[in-house]
Amino acid sequence: MTTMKIVPGGFERILNDKQTRLYRCTNEKGLEAYFTNYGARIIALFYNGVNVTPAYDSLDPYLSDTIAPYHGATIGRYANRIAKGTFRLQDTEYNVPVNNAPNHLHGGPSGFHRQVWNIGRTKQDEITFTHFSKDGTEGYPGNLHVTVTYALTQDDELAISYTAKSDKATPFNITNHAFFNLNGEGSIVDHLLQINASQYTPVDETLIPTGIEDVANTAFDFRVAKKIGEDINKDEEQIKIGGGYDHNFVLTKESNSLSFTAKAIGDKTGIVMEVLTTEPGMQLFSGNFEAVKGDTSTFRNTFCLETQHFPDSPNQPSFPTTILEAGQTFTSKTIYRFSKA
Repeated sequence: MTTMKIVPGGFERILNDKQTRLYRCTNEKGLEAYFTNYGARIIALFYNGVNVTPAYDSLDPYLSDTIAPYHGATIGRYANRIAKGTFRLQDTEYNVPVNNAPNHLHGGPSGFHRQVWNIGRTKQDEITFTHFSKDGTEGYPGNLHVTVTYALTQDDELAISYTAKSDKATPFNITNHAFFNLNGEGSIVDHLLQINASQYTPVDETLIPTGIEDVANTAFDFRVAKKIGEDINKDEEQIKIGGGYDHNFVLTKESNSLSFTAKAIGDKTGIVMEVLTTEPGMQLFSGNFEAVKGDTSTFRNTFCLETQHFPDSPNQPSFPTTILEAGQTFTSKTIYRFSKA
């Protein structure tokens, strides 16, 4: 990953007969963000002059299947995994693409991250993207209309609001897949992280949840802030399976209201990022892979805090439902709030 220079022309392309572009938003205090309608994606987010979402300076890496297909993108129809690419809904079995063998991941190879979204309302500090997902797309039922709005508030927040509506019942789980580094570059293992969760969902060897367990006395206990890397190599089965952290946390909350979820602090910059969400879960990913084989600079130099529902919920009735009923309006909101320690 290289130092980023914002060059709008690098994001202009004709894809799927649609024009892709780069868009800029700012608030009055200097928070600055860049977005593209390819994947309704965050390209860069500058706070105090630091790009806290290290990224690339053209569209090419985002078009790749290996370098940055999900970086900053809106993920759907179903964020995270569905076991073996199958689920039953209203006595009908549906099959969706297996693109993370043996499972379905992030809506499939042609998920929301691969779509050129339409532009809705734009303001200096706000932009809205819309997308229509046709009935049967990637095997999912229902004609689905989705809206994503990014807003930069005067409290130095990036607020992400989602709405969706379908004419048939369909599994729906949406998130943003931003990759953060509050130092701007380098390793993230010394970032402090706190997560408001006393439980998490352990996984099998294919990263499908096997239930819900307490975080107490495990590497997954972030109830009190600690370094991301403090237990990242701990001799625990779940750490070994994930190659670090790649797990969903069951957030401690009494309702689906907007509430505190997590806090991260960059060890070099002192930049603080608080996360609030209406969602019941959050996936912590500690950047456990190299984007390109042999490129060790991408190993654990970013982390993700993906607010969402739980993985594989359509196949796990004990999890909060992710079925969006016909005619029902889905709403969700997540805030990333920035300050200095």
